[in-house]
Amino acid sequence: MTYPRLVLANLGRNKLRTALTGGAIMLAVMLVCLLLTMPNGLDAIMNRVSSNTRISVHNKAGIVYPIPYSFARKVRQVDGVEAAVATMWFGGAFEEEGKVTFPNFTVEPEHIGAVYPDYNVPAAQLADFQRYRDGAIVGRQTMKRYGWKIGDRITLRSTVFPLSLDLRIVGEMPNEGSPLLWLSREYLDQALKARGFRGLGVVTSIWVKVRDPNRVNQVMRAIDDLSRNSSAETGSETERSFFASFFGSLQGFVKIILIVTGLVTLCIIFIAANTASMAVRERATEIAVLRSMGFSRHAIFTTLFAEALVLSTLAGVLGVALAWALTGALRAFSGWSAALGPLGSFMVTTPVVIQGVSLSLLIGLLAGSVPAYGAARRPVVEVLHEVF
Repeated sequence: MTYPRLVLANLGRNKLRTALTGGAIMLAVMLVCLLLTMPNGLDAIMNRVSSNTRISVHNKAGIVYPIPYSFARKVRQVDGVEAAVATMWFGGAFEEEGKVTFPNFTVEPEHIGAVYPDYNVPAAQLADFQRYRDGAIVGRQTMKRYGWKIGDRITLRSTVFPLSLDLRIVGEMPNEGSPLLWLSREYLDQALKARGFRGLGVVTSIWVKVRDPNRVNQVMRAIDDLSRNSSAETGSETERSFFASFFGSLQGFVKIILIVTGLVTLCIIFIAANTASMAVRERATEIAVLRSMGFSRHAIFTTLFAEALVLSTLAGVLGVALAWALTGALRAFSGWSAALGPLGSFMVTTPVVIQGVSLSLLIGLLAGSVPAYGAARRPVVEVLHEVF
């Protein structure tokens, strides 16, 4: 019998214990791999929803503070600006009063298409959005969620303004994961005036499309200089930076989860080491006989160590495979259902595979070396005295 066959035969002695130990290692590696996909997944989300030529201009004090609507005209005159659209949070509730279930903003229909060409809204629908004062363009995710279609009429009760608006859906954002709704700024402005309120003279943000990606920083500085020392100074940032601020708390949460996962992995190492120690103690007689027959300490150590390493490596490879299969299934499922949200962006990349397999090797090294070394270094006579 060769040494590899001896290692495999020893692993099959107690199949239940081997299966449980391997399963624990497999689940730990799978969990680590899934969590390692989160940073890359968040980057993929931001790359998908953001453009390198689009910037956000908002009040320097924060996005909840308004800036004058007239500032949008000044922004369009800045050298390097291709288009700009003023937006305002409407906060419309559809299902329940006071509960906003999807983001909705007032925009300028004549400028929105030029700022968001990557949203691929058909030109005919953008033309209808400008033609109908009560028109609205809705993301496909929200359209599917409520069973809406182009031509339907809906009513949104604002949680910001004391009114409700009746809207006609004239277009759809074809992105499967888009929950947005755009309505006309002029429509809201006229509705407020009709009810005796002041017109809508402010905006919460201005989204700008820069003509040259290499001039983004220069354009941002020029825009902010326009409001310098005014009552509403602006702070411009790229679209990627804007969305990254919303993921900041989630990234901190991911770090905490990774720390907890590290502690779980440490527990798995102790479990695997305890299992290996039990296997060594049960085979004390066999090890003593092998030593008395002339097997060296090196051969004994290598055999016992190889058992733990093989079990851990096989379990780790299975854990990586399960993580890859799970993320693949999530991506496939998110293709026809947006309910998974950002989970569809997580994927097991080559670095994650390498880290997962390396983790399983580390578990095998740490869990197998100590029991194997202890069994190999014990004198034969001492072990025989304990057995007989």
